[in-house]
Amino acid sequence: MARPSLLMLLPPLLFAALAAMFVWGMGRDRPDDLPSTFIGRQAPPFVAASLPGIPGASDAMLRSGEVTLVNFWATWCPPCRAEHPKLLEMAGQGIRIIGVNIRDDDAKAVAYLAEQGNPFIAVAADNSGRNAIDWGVTGAPETFIVAGDGTVLYRFIGPLIGSDYEQRFVPELQRALKRGPGS
Repeated sequence: MARPSLLMLLPPLLFAALAAMFVWGMGRDRPDDLPSTFIGRQAPPFVAASLPGIPGASDAMLRSGEVTLVNFWATWCPPCRAEHPKLLEMAGQGIRIIGVNIRDDDAKAVAYLAEQGNPFIAVAADNSGRNAIDWGVTGAPETFIVAGDGTVLYRFIGPLIGSDYEQRFVPELQRALKRGPGS
């Protein structure tokens, strides 16, 4: 009897390897998560520009000893508008939020915040999208939880609304706030 050639064994071996990768991928806890390379690292610096009449964001604000959220948003983004009431609610509870307005018209952003309320302690105007790239943002809205020493603790992709927000973001925010100043 003739021995099977390596070329005859290759297709079934490749199929088995591919099937094993699919099974492993389906078994992950959160297969839709895009991991951030900044988790556990210092937050990238902010762009120097700010919206007219609104305080600009600075790196010192991320190292104030208090947990701070960094929210990437835009007026042209419907999910950003949907999460805006939640941002106002969190700001009303004393949670520090820095906004990064990405690829937007400054006048529209200022008018939107004047009309809808401003939940941000400061806003960076990222008209070129450079800051979003530096932070690894895949699209608006995205929110980062940053420890009081400037370390990125968590990244949430999407609007801060609904069950995903309640089940994933809120526990991470509570954990960060319990760590206390300088967390």
